[in-house]
Amino acid sequence: MKKICITVLMLMLVLSASAKQDLWPDGTPIDKWFTQEKVDVRKLGKQYVITDYGVKADSTLLQTQKIQAVINRCAAEGGGVVVVPRGTFLSGSLFFRQGTHLHLSEGGTIKGIDNIQYYPLKETRIEGQTIKYFCALINADHIKGFSITGKGTLNGNGERFWREFWIRRQFNRQCTNLEALRPRLMYISDCEDVLLDGVRLINSAFWTCHVYRSSHVKIQNLYIYAPHEPQEAKAPSSDAIDLDFCKDVLVDGCFMSVNDDAIALKGGKGTWADKDANNGPNKNILVQNCRYGFVHSCITLGSESVMDHNVMLRNIEVDGASRVLWLKMRPDTPQRYEYVTVENIRGSAINVLVIRPWTQFFKPDDREDMPLSVCDHITIRNIDMDCKTLFNVGASDKYRLQNFTVENVRVRVTDNVTLEDDIIENLTTKNLMVEEVN
Repeated sequence: MKKICITVLMLMLVLSASAKQDLWPDGTPIDKWFTQEKVDVRKLGKQYVITDYGVKADSTLLQTQKIQAVINRCAAEGGGVVVVPRGTFLSGSLFFRQGTHLHLSEGGTIKGIDNIQYYPLKETRIEGQTIKYFCALINADHIKGFSITGKGTLNGNGERFWREFWIRRQFNRQCTNLEALRPRLMYISDCEDVLLDGVRLINSAFWTCHVYRSSHVKIQNLYIYAPHEPQEAKAPSSDAIDLDFCKDVLVDGCFMSVNDDAIALKGGKGTWADKDANNGPNKNILVQNCRYGFVHSCITLGSESVMDHNVMLRNIEVDGASRVLWLKMRPDTPQRYEYVTVENIRGSAINVLVIRPWTQFFKPDDREDMPLSVCDHITIRNIDMDCKTLFNVGASDKYRLQNFTVENVRVRVTDNVTLEDDIIENLTTKNLMVEEVN
């Protein structure tokens, strides 16, 4: 009888724990979509293996048109999965259609050609603007239900673009990203129900995975890499994942090591950014169970961002990042970052939290009703790290910091910088242990 009672009690505890709803930072429930099983690629329709349609496994032969013809045929025949088998296939920009999916088999690689003329100029979204710019290697626009799966690789083949960028910077220190003429590896825009799972994204010439104005996006088990050395061939602005005006996004179980931010939340920039219909907020962004190598920041809000609401970074391991959470505050842009939680972080970084004005290439304009930017309800908890500083936070008359919570934090620092009392309104700290080491 005693054994039965204990069993019943244990069952009740398990049911109680499972019934506990996972919540966003603002207290609303996280939708069950975030824990649903991923799509089974075998159920997505007919498989179109590109080598069955005249595409050759030859890394020196440019085959953009032949690969695109397979995608178009797949779409015309009712949809299915375009399969890249073992081998390396050289291509320029490819455009996926409604009903089409991409599967990269183990050992299969689509390699971007390192010549910008094979990436068409079209109206697109880049650096918080909607302008004419170069298409990515892989493009998906206005698709409901799109996936890229497998154990294969998308290789941006970016070294030539990187070297040209640094040469331009030597000639003109004010050379911008857009002037360097580089394609992104992947651009997904105005899509719904997107799955990116298992593939390797390496050596992007510019941003690696850019998702714009899309919802219900799962990015899982990716390996994302671009080099941060040597100086003449490191990959500038090779952000791993850029989320731009998106809602309901899960990033889970990924490895990221790039020469810029790992995950950057974007959405618009400029004095009138909040009045532009092409701009908008990121909402309900969950990043979990990821590992980070060298990155400028594990997660960054900005620099081109107008509003981010309900952002969670949790259960991650960090090895040598510059920052864990970076809130970039543009003096020329009205910004609101609210309900952001960073928790359960282990490893090493230079800084845990950085909040500073961001003035690179900014252009302030006159606006009488310019809103004051705000960072509100920011929580950092359950941290165990080695770093240079815990807080690298500065004040400004262009923004207000309020309602910050720091709890259960244990860090070993080489530079013990404390927060000044007047920088953050309503700062709560609990179980904060800072050990200064040599």
